[in-house]
Amino acid sequence: MLPCPEHKLIPHETAPLPPGPWLVFAPHADDETFGLGGCLLKASDENVETHVVVVTDGAQGGDEPGKHGGLVDRRREEVERAGNLLGLRGLECWSEPDRGLKVDSKRTGLFADAIRKLQPAAVFFPGPLEIHPDHRATGMLAWAALQSLEAGEPKPQALSYEITALNPINLLIDITAQMERKHEVMAVYVSQNSQNSYPDYVTALNRSRSFSLPSGVVYAEGLYRYDEDQLRQPLAAVVQKIIAGYFAPA
Repeated sequence: MLPCPEHKLIPHETAPLPPGPWLVFAPHADDETFGLGGCLLKASDENVETHVVVVTDGAQGGDEPGKHGGLVDRRREEVERAGNLLGLRGLECWSEPDRGLKVDSKRTGLFADAIRKLQPAAVFFPGPLEIHPDHRATGMLAWAALQSLEAGEPKPQALSYEITALNPINLLIDITAQMERKHEVMAVYVSQNSQNSYPDYVTALNRSRSFSLPSGVVYAEGLYRYDEDQLRQPLAAVVQKIIAGYFAPA
């Protein structure tokens, strides 16, 4: 048996941006930039309307963690500054507990309400193979919220994005022209960059995503766009089927 060729697993050409408006669910203040900053800047360049919801309070992600150490306010200030640089049309900061985001009907309803309120053409959420539990919980909640939309309601495209881990992708967006500005936005997150070299990791990820692309593309962000049939299935089943493709014959 010959395994399937690589072009069935990863794009060999770049894709245009999904249509707007966009609604991006970010688990923490910084994930919208680390994971999707190049796309958000490119969207601004192309006059695509973008909105971000920061789901958790970020209280555990820096020096002096906790609600009373000033970290929550500091992270909110950072994301507001980042949002201005990214050209966001809208920004909401919720207060779900950092490292305590639950996947339940109440929070699914919050996500669904946000989708119904904005009626976006595309909804973005973290990829299913992210390491941080809040990242995976955000993706599961967005998935459940999209599934809860009733017949007759607008059905946005569903797309997952990478933050700190390689995930299944079927779209690659060229962010070479936006990478210098993405670095400027990433630098806003002093509270997080003092904990780890996140911009270095993100840059390496974006560089690695250009591997299958033409030589003129130096940096790319990877997305997975789910189709209507996939969105009717449990997320775990969809991911398992995607991974099974790596073992399929040519």
